[in-house]
Parts: sequence; C-alpha cells; structure tokens
Amino acid sequence: MIKSYIKSIEYYVPKKIEYNDQNEKLTKKIGINQINVVEEETATDLAFMAAEKLFESGICEREHIDFIIFCTQSPDYFLPTSACLLQARLELPTKCGAFDYNLGCSGYVYGLSLAKGLIETGQAENILLLTGDTYSKYVNKKDQSVKVLFGDAGSATLISNVNANEDYLGPFVFGTDGTGKENLIVRNGGAREPYTEEALMELEDRYGNLRSNANLYMNGPEVFNFTLREVPPAFFELLEKTGMAIQDYDRFVFHQANKFMLEHLRLKLKIPEEKFTVCLENYGNTVSSTIPIALKNEMEQGNLDDNNKLLLLGFGVGYSWAGCKMVWKNS
Repeated sequence: MIKSYIKSIEYYVPKKIEYNDQNEKLTKKIGINQINVVEEETATDLAFMAAEKLFESGICEREHIDFIIFCTQSPDYFLPTSACLLQARLELPTKCGAFDYNLGCSGYVYGLSLAKGLIETGQAENILLLTGDTYSKYVNKKDQSVKVLFGDAGSATLISNVNANEDYLGPFVFGTDGTGKENLIVRNGGAREPYTEEALMELEDRYGNLRSNANLYMNGPEVFNFTLREVPPAFFELLEKTGMAIQDYDRFVFHQANKFMLEHLRLKLKIPEEKFTVCLENYGNTVSSTIPIALKNEMEQGNLDDNNKLLLLGFGVGYSWAGCKMVWKNS
C-alpha cells in the first residue's frame, strides 16, 4: 500500500538576533533567551532558504517535486499566492501544484494531513511542505507582552511516498473555536477592517505596552486558558484513536508556545519529562515552524531512532488545534 512519510526537514532563521535579557524573571518563566527577527526579508524568503538547504542536502531533485504547500500568516501579497512565487523561485516544475493556507500554530500538523491525502490518493509522490511566518512585522516594539515571545523562521519538510503496511502519518485530530479570534489577532489591514488613520494610532494598555490595531494583540491569560481547556481532550482523543497509551510513545512534540505553558500541559497530561520536547530557548515561538524546528533539533541530537512513535500537537491562533501520530523513518 502507498503510505506517506517525512523524508527530510530543514529550517532557516534570519540572522538578526534580539536577546531577552532585560527581564531575567520573565525570560526564565517563558524559557526564551533570544529570538531571530527579519529586517528586509519576508516569510517566503525564510521558506525559500529552508527549501534550498533541503535541496542542497541531495535528498531530492527539484524535478521530482509534485506539489508545494505553504503555510503562512505573513504572505508577500494578498495575491498572487506565495506558493506560486516559491515554485518559480525554487525552479520547480510547472506541472507542480501549489497553494497557500493561512493557519498559525496548528498549521504544520494540518500540512502533514494535506500532504498525506495527496500522496495516499495517488495525486503526488513528493510534496514540499513549507512554513514561514514573520510575526515581528506585526509586533509593536514597545509591546513587551508579545515582543519577547515571537521569533521569525521558515521550514521545509519533504513528504514522500513509500510502500508499507502501516501508517507513518496519522491518524489525526482537529479542532476549531472561532469565538476566540479576539484573543490573538491583527485587527486592521484586511478586507473586514482596512487600515485607517485611527487604526494606526498607538494606545497604551494598563501594563505600559504600546500597540495599534495594526499590531499583533494577544490576550495571554485567555490563550493560556484555551490551551489548558482544549489541548488535553484532543490529546486523549488521539490516544484513543491510535489505541496507544502515553508509555507507548517515544516522544511528544507540541507547539513551542513558551516554557510556562508547555510545563503546565506536560504536568496536566502526566507526560514524562524525558519524553517531552522543549526547543524554544534560541528561537522563541516561531508559530507554524515550531514543530519542524523541534523535530530537526531532536534528530540532530540523536533523540530520534527509526520507527520511534511520536505524538505531534499544535494549538493557538484561531482558535485552532491539530494533532497526529507520526512514526519516524530514517531515510
């Protein structure tokens, strides 16, 4: 039977580094020492660099890519589709399919599901799943509530077909609660609420943070409450779907939001610390790129062996969440 699996992962972060050393207590709580931020680069630039690293590794030839899927909330243009720009820039075949999808922290798992569907229905053999976000372009530099959290990054994942009897990707669980949109939002700039002079006015909140309606706003306590409310049911639903218990998994890789949130989830779900990935100290919350960056780091540190069983779970802006079982396959 035709199955899909992750064949290779690469990522790229911009060269400019900002250090979170002004508030030692906060840095210790969130577990983020530094973030990488773009200057002139865009999300497609970051995804492009990650993809170039993948091709330079020799794992796959460009002409063998059948589909390019790009997850971003920071597109170069409202139109055309950024994936189309990346197809041309990466010199991929014109027979290659391409599309964007707008999701944040759950986006990588969604992308794996899309790739699985395309491959296992015979529509593609090799899919380039790209992620890229530049939240720093939305962040007001005088808003410490988000400035210390979000880093910019791009990733490239090659998902290929293989003859196998067992799934390497899946099953999946998904969830959505659009009533939470107000708690993590860039309000102005789209069709619903375009930019106006008033939208660009900076206002100070009760903590001394400055932002306008064109900046990123996050209601941290509400996002935290959402996470503790919705992630555990999704986690246990996935365990039930897979017919596996916590001890049957070799590693748990969640969206890397911040250390404080991850530790609360780990304790609530009773996941052993040695099986739980925390990989954000030098990257921050890179939105759709956190899980592939974490997977690549675990691989480089020798923590992933052939046929290891992983549970991936992304959650955040939307509200949106998605999880899946993944079996690691050494190419």
